[in-house]
Amino acid sequence: MTWEVLSIIGTIAFAVSGAIVAMEEEYDIFGVYILGIVTAFGGGAIRNLLIGVPVSAIWEQGLFFQIALLSITAVYLFPTNLLRHWQKWGNFFDAIGLSAFAIQGAIYAANMNHPISAVIVAAVLTGIGGGIIRDLLAGRKPIVLRSEIYAVWAILAGLIIGLKIADRPWELYTLFFLVTTLRILSYTFHWKLPSRGLGVH
Repeated sequence: MTWEVLSIIGTIAFAVSGAIVAMEEEYDIFGVYILGIVTAFGGGAIRNLLIGVPVSAIWEQGLFFQIALLSITAVYLFPTNLLRHWQKWGNFFDAIGLSAFAIQGAIYAANMNHPISAVIVAAVLTGIGGGIIRDLLAGRKPIVLRSEIYAVWAILAGLIIGLKIADRPWELYTLFFLVTTLRILSYTFHWKLPSRGLGVH
């Protein structure tokens, strides 16, 4: 298993989720592809902008773009079959994508010798940025900010990497499985952060 494999899984998961949201909102075919691509690559683009990597570097991921486009096409052509499987396995693959992307974002920033705050921000933006952009473009409240605990696990990954608790390959893979497991537990048992409304209607 390599980070490339994890990235592929994450790319597929996020591209498919973007396409499904677009189809739920009855977007046309152009909207479906745009939302799928933005969900898969939006977080990485924002991360690059904030930590000093040229945003254009994202265009060098030719293979991942092809995988994302194929995934979106499959959703568009066979929505019924894929949607049934997505409802069953979507959260699982999304957990893998969150974990892989958050860790990669943190490693990106750490390798550039950024402070721990930047490492954490890079982890969070890479892990959840695409989902936030997807929901905003679909006119929805970002699910990652109001659903089960989600962004916290990206923060945890960034903190551990920023503190250099995990930097060797086996430590990073252990962290990957830890973050993935925590995300799965959080949606299985509906763990939520405290929230408070103003009570004004």
